[in-house]
Amino acid sequence: MGALLALISSVAWGSADVAGGLGARRVGSVRVIAVNYPAGAIILTAFALLVVPGTIDREVILLSMVTAIVGTIGMILLYAALAVGPMGIVSPLTAIGGAAIPVIVGVIRGEPLTLLFVLGAILALIAVVLVSRESGPHARITPRALLLSAGAGIAIGLFLTALGVAPEGSGVWAATLSRWWSTLGMIVVTVILLSRGGLAKWRPYPWVFAIGAGALDAIANGVFQLAAQEGELAVVAVIGSLYPATTLLIAHFLLKERMTRVQWTGVFVALGAVVALTV
Repeated sequence: MGALLALISSVAWGSADVAGGLGARRVGSVRVIAVNYPAGAIILTAFALLVVPGTIDREVILLSMVTAIVGTIGMILLYAALAVGPMGIVSPLTAIGGAAIPVIVGVIRGEPLTLLFVLGAILALIAVVLVSRESGPHARITPRALLLSAGAGIAIGLFLTALGVAPEGSGVWAATLSRWWSTLGMIVVTVILLSRGGLAKWRPYPWVFAIGAGALDAIANGVFQLAAQEGELAVVAVIGSLYPATTLLIAHFLLKERMTRVQWTGVFVALGAVVALTV
């Protein structure tokens, strides 16, 4: 059950990446998250109260604060990367961090270091080299996009690790409270942005993309927390990190993104690295 829930979360995350990235291309990542987070917080609260009730204690509150910080940083960096780089490349790169960090934490906590983990790490490095190759008019990945993707991947990995160690019986309250903490922070940021620049940079606002991304991301976070309670953190985290497959398919078939053969190879090597880290 844990693996299935993790797979569901990966599909939701991949779809959220597309919606959030399209919104960020219009008004910037911070402005999208300013609406994205409140929308997701409302949905998660309903989920926590009506679907999967749980208990709240001191540990859950502390974990929610940690996940709020790293999760917000990860989302801002991810949307910024999606706004300046091809979604089919950015998403697999961020997934590497999301898959590797929980596994590394598991090894530190005493889980065995397998040959497949080493293979996954090597494939991840090869993928970074391949997708950053510039050859021809379609090679649009830039050093800025690579740096943003790397930062987003590290933050997402830390987020999944913190969310995944939430105590059993807490339902999805760690994810829910985390989203509310982040929402409070984004309200402050929104007030600052409005006071400095007014509404000019917010128009026309991509409401559908922002709210849709928030809803999908919230569902993914809640389902992932349940998956982590049903299975091992390292396994469900890396399965959840398969979300680039969804992003890649949507970007290719709906957005008509084009990449070189070398970059396509890099994308599939990155996905292969994620798969290797799941076994």
